[in-house]
Amino acid sequence: MTADPDRMTADLGVIVAALTPRGKKGDVDFGAAFELIDHLCAAGVRGIALFTATGEYPAFSLEERGRLVYLAAKRSRVPLFAGVGSISLDDSVNLAREAQRADVAGVFLPPPHFFRYPQDELLEFYLQFAAQARGGNQLWISNTPEVTSPITPASNAPFFASLPVAYLVSDDSAIARARCSGARGILSGSACVVPELVVGLDCALRRGDQSSAERLDSLLRELLAWAGEFPYPLLLKVAAGLRGMKIGSPTMTLSPGRQRRLDEFREWFQGWLPGVKKN
Repeated sequence: MTADPDRMTADLGVIVAALTPRGKKGDVDFGAAFELIDHLCAAGVRGIALFTATGEYPAFSLEERGRLVYLAAKRSRVPLFAGVGSISLDDSVNLAREAQRADVAGVFLPPPHFFRYPQDELLEFYLQFAAQARGGNQLWISNTPEVTSPITPASNAPFFASLPVAYLVSDDSAIARARCSGARGILSGSACVVPELVVGLDCALRRGDQSSAERLDSLLRELLAWAGEFPYPLLLKVAAGLRGMKIGSPTMTLSPGRQRRLDEFREWFQGWLPGVKKN
C-alpha cells in the first residue's frame, strides 16, 4: 500500500526481492551485493528490494542493513526499495528513517516477526509507524503470512478502505492471475535467479501475448514446484550459485534425504536453465 495517488496509475514492473550475499562469517558481503545489483539492473528489472523475507532480514544487524541500503541506493541504476521489517516498532522506524536519508524509492514493512499478533494490534503497529516515520518515501504494507502474523484486511476494513491502494503481487505462482486482476507490479524472489524469465513473463502479460505468457508462466511454475520442498529461500540461493552469483553458502541444515533431493534439483536446474535463456 502507498499513500501517493500517483502510484495508483503507475506501473512498477518487476521489482526483485533480492537475496542478501553473505561472507564466510555470515555477515553481508558488500562486494557481492554490488555485483548482484549490477547484474539485476542489466537484466531489465524495474526495481530492487533489499531485506525482504527473501533477503532474510532477521539474520543481519541494523547497522549492516542501513549501510547496505545507503550504498546500494547510490549503486543501483533502478529504483531501490528497503525492507524495514524487524522484531520491534522502534527498530522498523529507525530503519525507515535511514532508508529515507538514503533516498530510496520506498520501504516495505511486514508485521513484526517472531511473535504472533492479533489484527487490532497489527493495525496499531502500522498507525504508530506511520505517525513516527514521516517522510517522502512510499510505504508498502507487506503481508508475509509464511513468516509473520498474517494481515486480514477484512478485519480492519474501514482502515484499509481509507487508504489509496496499489497492489503488488508477491506470490510468483500468481503473477499471471494477479496482473490480469489489476496488480500494479510484481515483487518477485524468483527474479533474483531468473530475471529474464520473470521480466519476459511480465512483458508478455502487459502486451497481451497470451501464448508467450502461458509458456513463460509454465516454465516459472516448474521452478516453483521445487520451492515447497525446502526451507525458503534455500532453493533460490542454490540456483543463484549455479548461475555464478556470489551469494555465499546456504546456512540451512537438511536431512540426508533432503540433501540428496537438493542434489537432484541442482541437476534439474542445469538442464532446465537453457530453455529459459532461449526465450
